[in-house]
Amino acid sequence: MIDPELAAYADAMPVFELTDPVAAREGFESLLEGLNLEIPESLGLRIENLAVPGWEGDPEVPVRVYWPEEAAAGALVPGILQIHGGGFIVGSIETENLGAAVLAAEVGAVVVSVEYRLAPEHAYPAAVHDCYAALRWLHGEAGALGVDAERIAVLGGSAGGGLAAATALLARDRGGPPLCFQMLHIPELDDRLDTPSMRAFVDSPVWNRPLAVQSWRAYLGELSGRDDVPVYAAPARATDLSGLPPAYVSTAENDPLRDEGLLYGMRLLQAGVSVELHQFPGTFHGSAMVVSAAVSQRAHREASEVLRRALGTERVDAGAG
Repeated sequence: MIDPELAAYADAMPVFELTDPVAAREGFESLLEGLNLEIPESLGLRIENLAVPGWEGDPEVPVRVYWPEEAAAGALVPGILQIHGGGFIVGSIETENLGAAVLAAEVGAVVVSVEYRLAPEHAYPAAVHDCYAALRWLHGEAGALGVDAERIAVLGGSAGGGLAAATALLARDRGGPPLCFQMLHIPELDDRLDTPSMRAFVDSPVWNRPLAVQSWRAYLGELSGRDDVPVYAAPARATDLSGLPPAYVSTAENDPLRDEGLLYGMRLLQAGVSVELHQFPGTFHGSAMVVSAAVSQRAHREASEVLRRALGTERVDAGAG
């Protein structure tokens, strides 16, 4: 059942096809050009594009950094590594530009948005290595960025949620950088495609099983279909989730990714990790784009409140969202 406020938009949602990555990216960019994604001046942000050292000799990683007004006051503020979605194949720091800006202003945190390399041209581990490299840079340069190194979180949605979970696993297993929180929205975590929701939603809006098949095939490359897929590629395969940072996991009811997100959240709890797990009824993958719907507003409001609580910031009037 789709929420009545969302049902009118479901059929009008964009239809993605990932078999041609170049065409998919062009279509995604064209879609965004038709939306008003300008950052309001009222947010009072300083924004800068940088390039940071890559993973162990890999190319530099482009990032976009957003400083909120609080950072100008001289006090250290939290940091958030933001990882965009797009099925590992599409998306960029441009597609996340407005969201990252609103996040920085609402939470009062420095946001570092990562332009990781995309599949299939760059299969696993390129994307997660880029995200981890950006996290390492954020932590190492925390003082210069005005960031409290003890209050750094990782956040992502969809494929970005999977990469955020993988980055947290990698940071744990490599002994840092330390993360104080992970926020995983509708995360793409499991290449095995065998949950009830993944089997059921074959033609759901925005994201469905056929797209998930294409996504994982592109991302895993030669690893696709194998039993030894690394946990840093598909975090749902991890058998040990202990020692990870506290988490917030959100899922959408009519989404093939629903069950892998719910199961991951429950397994984190069973491993002794503090978790807030929220399944939003009547929603579908990407339905948060319908910002007028009450359930979308509730989800956005909750996520901001959760992050402020986790990062120890006061409520900020962002003038947007």
